[in-house]
Amino acid sequence: MTEQNAQYVRLRDVFKDDFLVGAAVNPNTLDRQADLLNYHFNSLTAENEMKFASLHPEEHVYTFDDADRIVQFAREHGMKVRGHTLVWHNQTTEWLFRNPDGEWTDRDTLLARMKSHIDTVVKRYKDDVYCWDVVNEVIADEGPDLLRSSHWLNIAGSDFIAKAFEYANEADPNALLFYNDYNESHPEKREKIYLLVKSLLEQDVPIHGIGLQAHWNLHSPEIEQIREAMERYASLGLKLQLTELDVSVFDHHDRRTDLLAPTEEMLELQAERYGQFFKLFKEYRNVITGVTFWGAADDYTWLNDFPVRGRKNWPFLFDESHQPKRAFWEVVRQAEA
Repeated sequence: MTEQNAQYVRLRDVFKDDFLVGAAVNPNTLDRQADLLNYHFNSLTAENEMKFASLHPEEHVYTFDDADRIVQFAREHGMKVRGHTLVWHNQTTEWLFRNPDGEWTDRDTLLARMKSHIDTVVKRYKDDVYCWDVVNEVIADEGPDLLRSSHWLNIAGSDFIAKAFEYANEADPNALLFYNDYNESHPEKREKIYLLVKSLLEQDVPIHGIGLQAHWNLHSPEIEQIREAMERYASLGLKLQLTELDVSVFDHHDRRTDLLAPTEEMLELQAERYGQFFKLFKEYRNVITGVTFWGAADDYTWLNDFPVRGRKNWPFLFDESHQPKRAFWEVVRQAEA
């Protein structure tokens, strides 16, 4: 395959027998990247537009316009849609946890509000959204605690997680339901995620898969750590998806802000890493049902200004002009291997 044949190579086609290939979008990228999205991807995820704060800013107010637009784009172009996300400690409006007098609400009220939200959102999109990240990032990153402190945990108790899956399953029995988290390949957190999901299965909670966010960089995590995580999660008998894949050109400790473009070394290392990842994904295609990039091209990424203010990043297979990078060709090579 040569780079002159780029216009004939579609990511969605080269992996059509393996897994869905998706991208996270927002209203701006849906416009700016429409051709790229339509050409290469067969699945979309709303970057923020299906999160609680975006859809449900006030108790009796829903704002579906942006989410509807993403779903409509997917429908018009024959794409599937991943729902992201129903329950999360971030981007959730404060009214959910408070009474009208400003005091903290009680467990029963919070769970009733959760159920109402899930019923409304999941039923609205049940003909278009084939799977949901039901619960997002509840695991404590460090220390002995399994679950992170949050309003959900503090008010409703740890079974709010199981309740969320039960409510989602009731709202759409056909939807596939995922637990989703980051640092999923780090050994300590991997074991916590495994224990949480194992406990849900032992309670007969309707959970079908684990989402590995896969916000990785040029050196971390090690490929064997990713393999070990996949093995561990797959041993539970669930499907896996890479839900938020990007490869930062900066290591975690690298705080530079002076680069106006990625270096040749960065591009080479990024291509090598993407190749390793997709070789591994192909190996596990019997359990991996989707690989979603957390964006589509380098003209927009959430990694711009994060975690370092004033710094641009270049984490995808396509550059700022939507042209394939070395990493794209390495991924295609692995697809055809």
